[in-house]
Parts: sequence; structure tokens; C-alpha cells
Amino acid sequence: MAKQPAGLVDPRLAKALSHPMRTRILSILNERVASPNEIAEMIDERLPNVSYHVRALLELDCIELVSTAQRRGAIEHYYRAVTRPFFSDRDWKRLPRSGRQAVTDVVLQMIWEDASDAIKKGTFENRTDRHLSRTPLVLDEEGWDEVRDLLRNALSQAEGIAGKSAKRLAKSDDDGIPTRLVMMHFEASAPPSP
Repeated sequence: MAKQPAGLVDPRLAKALSHPMRTRILSILNERVASPNEIAEMIDERLPNVSYHVRALLELDCIELVSTAQRRGAIEHYYRAVTRPFFSDRDWKRLPRSGRQAVTDVVLQMIWEDASDAIKKGTFENRTDRHLSRTPLVLDEEGWDEVRDLLRNALSQAEGIAGKSAKRLAKSDDDGIPTRLVMMHFEASAPPSP
């Protein structure tokens, strides 16, 4: 078995996420099982394009076939992700700027679509205890690191809460509350206005 050279990102993940459509497909398949046909409808893309990228993800061992079903005289294949589209800080630093930008573009597009869909369907304001904030900050390097670590810990805790919720939901008839957790911390182009 060839050893991965030091200083390089996992080549399978880097290749999987090197195209915006593959990043999008992998994100969808992390949330649910779906067929290329369903994915094509979700992202408003042509089925041959989606199928091509699904095959690429399958060859990279990022997704797996979980079932097939007969649909209108054809066999539809259903997949789920086996790789989460997530980079460690170390790997993120090693990606070229263009690769980081491509992943960022797809994630921000998905965030915008999730929020827009929730607003259109009226679910964004369903709960009075939902959270939405925008907080301009001016930080030194130590403050930057502290906020970064705070968000990393918050994400880890949220994933733990989701795991406990999944166990409770499995024992009940409740379908649960579909949610999106979005956290951002980035260097702004200018200091906040007074």
C-alpha cells in the first residue's frame, strides 16, 4: 500500500471535491439516500451530468450503492455518502486557494438555498426560539484563535446533540425537527461601521 506523502490532503477527498457538482452531490448524500435522478431534480441539473459525477464519487469510494428499484422500465440506483465533505484545519491549509474557493462557493450557495427555501415555505419563522445574528467584531490574533476554537467546539457539541436526538427519535413516532446550523467566522473586507 502506497503511503500518502507528507503535506498532502487525502487525494480521494481532494479529487471528489475538486468539482462543485461533486461537492454538492456528496453534501446531499450525507443528508439522505438519493438516486442520480432525484439529485438532478434537486439541483436542477441534467441527469447525464449528475450521473457522471455520481460515478466519479463511487469510484473514489466516497459513496456507496444502498439499493436499487424498478422505475418506468429502468433500474434506479440509490446511494449514500461514506465520506463526509469535511477538511481538518491542517488539510484545509494544504488545499490550493482555488480549491478552497470552490468548496466555499458551493457551501455558501447551499446555505443561501436552505435559507431561501425556509423563508419561502414559511418555516424560517415557525419557531420564536430560532437564532439569527450578525455580529461585527474586531479581534487580535489571540481573539481570532479563541473564536475559531469556540465555533469548532460548538459544532462538535451540536453533532453530539444530534446523535442523542437520533437515538431518542428512533424510539418514538416523532419525525424530528429538520434544522440547519450555519456558523461563519471570516475576515471582513473592512472594520465594522460605528
